[in-house]
Amino acid sequence: QLQLVESGGGLVQPGGSLGLACVASGFSLENYVIGWFRQAPGKEREEVSCISRFGQVRNWVDSVEGRFAIFKDNAKNTVYLQMNSLKPEDTGVYYCAARYDVFCTGDDEYRYWGQGTQVTVSS
Repeated sequence: QLQLVESGGGLVQPGGSLGLACVASGFSLENYVIGWFRQAPGKEREEVSCISRFGQVRNWVDSVEGRFAIFKDNAKNTVYLQMNSLKPEDTGVYYCAARYDVFCTGDDEYRYWGQGTQVTVSS
């Protein structure tokens, strides 16, 4: 069974950091494009960052540039999202998703999704 499980969410003060992890089981992440998405209360889900099969990174949200970093460890079958200098507007449920593709700019839909992990940035 193909499965993605996120972890690492929590409550953090503005300016703090969190590291999210997305562990895959049932398939090898190294052959997939992986995206991190978030959904803020009352808003649509948006793709934040993506990492291609060969490790190329794309950030789709301007406000996370320089603060968020996506990277993967193929040996651990895990993709990470390191979030620094967090802001209240980063609050939301964060999801990882996978699609069998090469580049972040591919057109295929993400087929596999995790259950999400809550990130709350508040003082």
